[in-house]
Amino acid sequence: MSWTFLLLSSCFLRQAEEAPRPRDLVLTGVTVIDGTGAPPPSNLTVVIAAGRIRTLGKAGEVSVPEGAQVVDSTGKFLIPGLWDMHVHTGSKEIFFPLFLANGVTGVRDMGGDLERLEGGNLSVRFEMLDRWRREVIEGKVPGPRIVAAGPFVDGPKPVWPGSIAVADEAAARQAVSALKKRGVDFVKVYEVLPMDAYFAIADEARKRGLPFAGHVPYSVSAAEASDAGQKSIEHLTGILLACSAREAEARDDILERLSAQGFGVKAKSTVPKTSTEPRRGINLLETYSDEKARALFARFARNGTWQVPTLSVAHVSAFIDDERVTKSPQLKYLPISLREAWSSKTNIFFKDRRPEYSLVRKREFQKELEIVGAMHRSGVGLLAGSDAANPYVVPGFSLHEELVLLVEAGLSPTAALETATRNPAEYLGLRASLGTVEPGKIADLVLLDADPTVDITNTRKIAAVLVGGRWISKREIEEMLAVLEAMAAKS
Repeated sequence: MSWTFLLLSSCFLRQAEEAPRPRDLVLTGVTVIDGTGAPPPSNLTVVIAAGRIRTLGKAGEVSVPEGAQVVDSTGKFLIPGLWDMHVHTGSKEIFFPLFLANGVTGVRDMGGDLERLEGGNLSVRFEMLDRWRREVIEGKVPGPRIVAAGPFVDGPKPVWPGSIAVADEAAARQAVSALKKRGVDFVKVYEVLPMDAYFAIADEARKRGLPFAGHVPYSVSAAEASDAGQKSIEHLTGILLACSAREAEARDDILERLSAQGFGVKAKSTVPKTSTEPRRGINLLETYSDEKARALFARFARNGTWQVPTLSVAHVSAFIDDERVTKSPQLKYLPISLREAWSSKTNIFFKDRRPEYSLVRKREFQKELEIVGAMHRSGVGLLAGSDAANPYVVPGFSLHEELVLLVEAGLSPTAALETATRNPAEYLGLRASLGTVEPGKIADLVLLDADPTVDITNTRKIAAVLVGGRWISKREIEEMLAVLEAMAAKS
């Protein structure tokens, strides 16, 4: 464990145990981008006490508590703490400092097989995350707030080892019950779930008051998933398929191939075959229907089905042949062993990729940007999520990349910022305590040196981070990153 993380941990623990409570904090002269969409007022005084925003108002209208720590924030911009709504948390000694250094004060951990960064199986991984999130809330460990799924719930022969395998309705209901008892925040569904098992999960989760989210299985359509109450769709899974003018035929083709590969799913057989030969595949880009897309996006908006596009990981997949991806300076904070595992020359996702597939991925990525913009214009709720811990998706830094890509997709900088602040709080049912800069809210905040509503890349210009009102200065952030870099070079 790094000495900086130990020092910061001991500081947090001391603040949590000290009596009387830590000094009040006052930011003066600051411009507040509160996350509500209102025009940002400037020259405000913000008073933070007992971990929450006590009051904020124009200079001279707010009294400064006696003995408070006063920070002149003239020319700086205060935003709500950022959330990365799709991560796979690994080592807290690496991931937590990276998240905090980038102003990421909350994460939604999506489970999965990335426990290899810590060791142990998926059940152990969730227990570890559950312990960490309690330590963060109690102020014992500096880190982001964590919302977490347990293992994936997938079909009888899951895509990833360690997933909960379900073959039918009874097993699906049992899986939801077990996850509820384990204390997960939501159920994550995956790609090769049979149709009856998927709808059983939806029904059982609803009965138990447990959200479910994740990939849209190939056995159901994105429209059916939305109607069934899937709270969020990750990576735009199923969207291109659902927008194809030949959706039914394309779905049967995919299910036939998965069945042949032994995944235990069956085609719906809604489209008669004219030959006993396997179908050759439907080009989803060429058969994309704007009319079907408009209807689908209206359905998402009506049903409240959120989308987590994870454009960051999609960009890596499309541009893995670009050295700006594979030689990013952010990689220096990660262990050499991990960087080697990510290498496009050896990683299972990239090493055998054909050049023609790379061209297809680039075309698909451009279409995904268009889709995200169209969804936003249709009123579909969007959440910023990077899929951090996948190859070349560096924790913390990747959230800022996601915001840039959302702007590239057509969102305004203000709207993009809301996908990482207000929208996550709304999605998680935490609007009463998080997501905006308002009196009474928990003081998870980021102080910036420049205005992100003018240029979204200004979210990277971090002057300080507050986690539950605890101040992490720019100097401390630089120290954390310097230690991580030194550790990474030796590992």
